[in-house]
Amino acid sequence: MQKRITLFKGLTLNLSKTGASVSIGTRGARLNIRGDKVTGSVGLPGTGLSYRQRLDNLSNTEQAQQIEQIQDLHTPSDSVSEQQDKELTWKLLALLFFIGFAVVTALYLAK
Repeated sequence: MQKRITLFKGLTLNLSKTGASVSIGTRGARLNIRGDKVTGSVGLPGTGLSYRQRLDNLSNTEQAQQIEQIQDLHTPSDSVSEQQDKELTWKLLALLFFIGFAVVTALYLAK
């Protein structure tokens, strides 16, 4: 069972059997904090395109596991440079969304 409680626009408390988390942001750009884990996600609403990444410091073992999982997702036909280009594109898109979100939030709070 999962329950979401909107504290105010842009801040949500998420409750589930396994614990609680806090989400900050809106559709398209969101930051989720659960215990010592911080995850950022960006997407284009309505398109199904999204990118999510852990933003907190991971141990070397966890980093190695994530790298291995990412490498398993790529098809063998993708060359290393194509994979790097795709990864860079997503990272730049994520950065642009977060910057846009920060600007919109700052303008909203300045009112």
